Amino acid sequence: MMNMKDPCCSKCHHSNETPCPDLIECRISGPVCHDSKECRSNRTAALSLIRRYKVEKPVIFVGAGTCGLGAGAGKTLDAVKNWLKENKKEADVLEVGCIGTCMQEPMMDVQLPGQARVSFGEVTGDKAATILDKVFSGTIPEEHLLGQFPNAESKSWKDVPDFFESAFFKPQTRRVLANCGEINPVHIEEYMARGGYLGLAKTLKSRTPAESCSIAEESGLRGRGGGGFPTGKKWRFALEAPGDKKYLICNADEGDPGAFMDRAVIEGDPHRLLEGMMLGAYAIGASKAYIYIRAEYPLAIKRLEWAIAEAREWGLLGSNILDSGFKLEMVIKEGAGAFVCGEETALINSIEGKRGMPRPRPPFPAISGLFGCPTVINNVETLANLPDIFRNGAAWFKQIGTANSPGTKVFALSGRIVNTGLAEVAMGTPLRKLVFDIGGGIARGRKYKAVQIGGPSGGCVPEQHLDVEIDYESLKSIGAMMGSGGLVVMDETTCMVDLAKFFMDFIQRESCGKCIPCREGTRRILETLKSITERPKTSDKSSALDRFKAVMYMERLAGVIQDTSLCGLGQTAPNPVLSTLRYFRDEYEAHVYDRKCPAGGCHDLMNFSINADKCVGCTLCAKQCPTAAIMGKVKTPHYIIPDKCIRCGACYEVCKFKAVVKE
Repeated sequence: MMNMKDPCCSKCHHSNETPCPDLIECRISGPVCHDSKECRSNRTAALSLIRRYKVEKPVIFVGAGTCGLGAGAGKTLDAVKNWLKENKKEADVLEVGCIGTCMQEPMMDVQLPGQARVSFGEVTGDKAATILDKVFSGTIPEEHLLGQFPNAESKSWKDVPDFFESAFFKPQTRRVLANCGEINPVHIEEYMARGGYLGLAKTLKSRTPAESCSIAEESGLRGRGGGGFPTGKKWRFALEAPGDKKYLICNADEGDPGAFMDRAVIEGDPHRLLEGMMLGAYAIGASKAYIYIRAEYPLAIKRLEWAIAEAREWGLLGSNILDSGFKLEMVIKEGAGAFVCGEETALINSIEGKRGMPRPRPPFPAISGLFGCPTVINNVETLANLPDIFRNGAAWFKQIGTANSPGTKVFALSGRIVNTGLAEVAMGTPLRKLVFDIGGGIARGRKYKAVQIGGPSGGCVPEQHLDVEIDYESLKSIGAMMGSGGLVVMDETTCMVDLAKFFMDFIQRESCGKCIPCREGTRRILETLKSITERPKTSDKSSALDRFKAVMYMERLAGVIQDTSLCGLGQTAPNPVLSTLRYFRDEYEAHVYDRKCPAGGCHDLMNFSINADKCVGCTLCAKQCPTAAIMGKVKTPHYIIPDKCIRCGACYEVCKFKAVVKE
């Protein structure tokens, strides 16, 4: 391993006092003589091979992130290896992270010597061999083809589109996700060859911790975990706080339903997170850093363990990093999956071995956090932005985004949307573009109804606000919030009251129970929502009045919870109810007054009947009914016994003659 203080070579213009700006690249490709064209050419060729702009033997990439493995990538890997063995072919088989197109998993890319890498989607184990047969014979099959990755050093395939020019990728600005799905996540040289750790090297050699805090402040980077607090300002508090020992914590406890951004970044590009943590630790003067990650992410944990071992072997962790005098120890702490541990003070308690419950603030963690020491907590995406900022500068980062929210934001697209997956867009991008241009619109040709953004603590965005720009202030103005980046799309068949009940049930179950407003208030709201989405169990007239009064008081109760809960999770707990009441009050009124669900999502409020004029007596509905509630003879109209019907909808789904009516 090369000594970082040594000149690159005997002819290098850079002395011990002025270190080579490319010292990380020198380590992975060998030193360069700055006066020698031949030497520079050799290093360029070496870097080209590591970046795989060209390859010396075939390479087969399989998307083996959690989403890929869930779609069957394990069988695809086995099929690829079996094909190579049976056909006596030599090739490197690499498991890469998710590139973002989760709807196309399992994905398989093939790169032949001299040719551009070409990508295929929905490659299940039984389809891999056919595709490999054709590609290795020089033919690109149209079936399953997604596109190619053209570059100046490889020959492009004829009539094959550019992968990143697709409708899904073209509107995106990939920074945090730039390497995901493209590089081998357990090969540190590939990260370095794309500029990795250059920001760290530059910072340790030429910047003080205070200057590092200034760069973060000048960039305008705000916390991507949901609060949007200025990152540099938080660092400055911790740097200036008295104390011999300070800590940096990465919050990877991604608990929002529908959110998987952090997991994908860690699985696909773990060294980006590690470099960001090193930069943050140096800026605040921390010598120990924790990665708090939920145990339900076993692959992400495995990738982190591998990356930490690689970084330590390369001298990027431990004592005297890059001969700068900076030392850092990094520890992985697995959480038990409690949603409340996403709140920073509850997370600190968990690391300390205590029950994960929030602490009163002040003092804030930057003053008194882990073990009573100044502590900075940043989430994965926040830290993943830092390598680019410290390599390219604060002004570069602010080139895109808005004045108050520069940079990009990663979103996890899920729900009733055509293109599910990960999308990274510049701040200020209209929500409509994210849903309809990148996401492909609503699945099954149905009508858009709303987007739940920000997870359980967020709010719904109805159609009239689809053109809102994505930034912290704009979303707050319409009763929503950025959150960590979960984005669940709903169509006309989604009941907004039922949606509010789902999130309130989640929040109520995940409440730590420490403070009464959150513990009891969310329970009362959940009981109210259940009472208006379920069929009354009694004919008592007073029950209707109680139900009406409960809905009337629900907004007041939500306000009390917001004002008096201890932590941020409790304070934002009523948001799903408040936003649905704000934009879909008519649905609440239908549930309360008419005992009907306009969207047809609350099965308990549905009534099923059979139109005798359309029924031919095929008996299919009667056979499917689990409670024998459908009566009638063969070839004669059938009818439903209301007291026996459990409103499961099985008859409605199987009737070929549309004789079953749902009301």
